[in-house]
Amino acid sequence: MDVRNRVGGARRSGRILALTSCVAALLGIPGAPRAASRALETAFDAWSDGATLRLDYQHAGLAGKEEIFALDGPRREGPWPGSRANLVDPLNLGPYRFEVRDRATNRVLFAQGFASIYGEWEETDEAQSVRRSFHESLRFPFPRRPVQVDLLRRGKDNAFRAAATFLVDPASPAVDRGPVTGRGSVWTIFENGPPESKVDLLVLGDGYTSAQMSVFHEDARRLAALLFTTPPFQERKADFNVRAIDTPSEDSGVDRPSDGVFRRSALGVTYDIFGSERYALTLDNRTLREAAAQAPYEFIEILINGEKYGGGGIYNLFATCATRSGSTPYIFVHEFGHHFAALADEYYTSPVAYDTAKEIVEPWEPNITAFLDPPSLKWKDLVDPATPLPTPWGKEEFDAFEAKIQERRKAIRARHAPEAEMDALFKEELDWTKPFLARQPHASRVGVFEGAGYRSKGLYRSSTDCIMFTRNRDRFCPVCARAIERVIDWVAGR
Repeated sequence: MDVRNRVGGARRSGRILALTSCVAALLGIPGAPRAASRALETAFDAWSDGATLRLDYQHAGLAGKEEIFALDGPRREGPWPGSRANLVDPLNLGPYRFEVRDRATNRVLFAQGFASIYGEWEETDEAQSVRRSFHESLRFPFPRRPVQVDLLRRGKDNAFRAAATFLVDPASPAVDRGPVTGRGSVWTIFENGPPESKVDLLVLGDGYTSAQMSVFHEDARRLAALLFTTPPFQERKADFNVRAIDTPSEDSGVDRPSDGVFRRSALGVTYDIFGSERYALTLDNRTLREAAAQAPYEFIEILINGEKYGGGGIYNLFATCATRSGSTPYIFVHEFGHHFAALADEYYTSPVAYDTAKEIVEPWEPNITAFLDPPSLKWKDLVDPATPLPTPWGKEEFDAFEAKIQERRKAIRARHAPEAEMDALFKEELDWTKPFLARQPHASRVGVFEGAGYRSKGLYRSSTDCIMFTRNRDRFCPVCARAIERVIDWVAGR
């Protein structure tokens, strides 16, 4: 296998890469003509054999000092599940991006933005003094000829710069062509069309034993149905397929280190990621990818068999959700918002593991802003000219209430109280915040409301309330809803 890995400080400050002009032009077209779509699909067949190539690598480093991308190896998976026409992602989302180029012509064949666990870890205190590595994967159509895979990293100025390059020869014997089937039963929750013309969501379970597979089936159907009662997913259900895979675990439940609980689960999901008791992810990327490869997917939701409040969501990686929490409906939709549309957390009163004192720059996420350049506000077109910017709201009263809630929350966790106490606290919190935010003078308007992205000052959200701000799962705000619709349109080939 011919592999070149270019990494280093000089490369990280290298050339700025822009989206191709043809894709930028297509972005403004509501629906590409059928003939143009057929032409793009014909072009796809010319460079790809229709399968999926998964490129595995280790992402390691020390925050601000070094970043290393070390090749693990290429893997051939099943049929490519995505669009044959929409291949070069124009959405400009994610702290990372990768581009697949034909080595003979340098033409970009495929590109996609993404986020990573490494990228989040880099914002923690540990990353300032400890080197760690995380297994990651890139998936793209299997090429017929050698390609160059450029990994790009977003800078503070929001421009992408080269971080590393892998050279991939699809004919190399180093490509793992072993079967991906036989690791669990694949079944359909609902299907609305062929994978290449739909958004394909895959639901997996962790911490469900073989004897609990019927419970997993019930949970998967229940939470998939819940997602599609939430606008704008509700109106766009016909654009989705939802499938599931049975991945039985040896033990019931998953690891909860801060509670002294450790389980042998199929996918390795654990709470206490980065020291946050509610943050639950799997760091076993290879196991996850091998299981998921049995079905077509663009997005993955992992259901956690347990009652402890928790979950997580990373853009174009996966989302997780505890299925027995009193807040499960909120967790499922909120975390899927991160994974699906790169939506930022809008809350700022709950404790997080990240550095919240760093320099404020304009966030790349679509739903929060530093408002450093008002004329360029990313949701300016949704703002009524009569709405004051920044937009006043009862922030001081809200903050005072939340401070008391967070103290009680901390005490509940410190004494390892029954989960019912946390559920009751969150219900009390929602019963106060929901009507309080609804009666704000500008509650029905899109504006610029201070307090977002874990920052009380200096970052702003677009609405008083949203699924990304509180546990009120009634709705996504207009800005978040639009971001979700844009992803649906792109992935489903609209």
